Amino acid sequence: MLGFDRLDGDLKGVVRLEMKNPKANALGLKLISELEDAVEAVSRDGSVRSVVLSSGVPGVFCAGADLKERAVMTKPEAELFVVRLRSLMSKVASIPAPTIAVAEGAAFGGGLELMLACDVRVVGAKATMGLTETSLGIIPGAGGTQRLPRLIGASKAKELIFTARRVDAVRALELGMVNAVFDAGQAEKGALAMAGDMARRGPLAVRAAKLAIDEGLAMEDVEQGMAIERRLYARVLGTKDRDEGLAAFQERRPPEFTGE
Repeated sequence: MLGFDRLDGDLKGVVRLEMKNPKANALGLKLISELEDAVEAVSRDGSVRSVVLSSGVPGVFCAGADLKERAVMTKPEAELFVVRLRSLMSKVASIPAPTIAVAEGAAFGGGLELMLACDVRVVGAKATMGLTETSLGIIPGAGGTQRLPRLIGASKAKELIFTARRVDAVRALELGMVNAVFDAGQAEKGALAMAGDMARRGPLAVRAAKLAIDEGLAMEDVEQGMAIERRLYARVLGTKDRDEGLAAFQERRPPEFTGE
């Protein structure tokens, strides 16, 4: 149900996670469990330099929670399910290496929340997405009400959530929901190229930069964020990778970073 591939060659250090649930990649207990295991594996593996999350189901990235499975849950079971789903999204957001979500088709509800938990989002021209929960009489419960406003602004996020509106790839790019739109069928190729670029940079530096951005955005003012940046800059200043980067620049060659 979830493919886990460590790529090689020019993409060494890139891990591709591919959802393969024939039921529109609906987030049921099995897929959630496999995603939890995969996220734990890449989070503790220092050799992972970037992660690409994609779909092996044509026409869909992820349709959201498995509503048929949810329909037979008791209220306490449903509440625990949402807690677990919210925890999964937080774990995805906390993966130390940069993450890229790539969608060629539909990403609704929890599917879009999964994309929002990633650092970067790229889509194909036929992709559609939306936080559609209010059309079911509920609200986004796995981070959507928090991550979307931080990404595109509160007013635009409120409009999309209150109306349960679905947007196409072009509109998503205009709103800032996604980073890039590729021709249909080319989004994963574009995502892997971006992941390869990330993987070739200093891995300790990339992880520190991600942490500085994420922690800094949670601070009340920019000076607190600057203190976090100073701390993380000091962490990478004495690394072998930093010495290699300077040596490679002086010798006019590509650096060979080791993550040390």
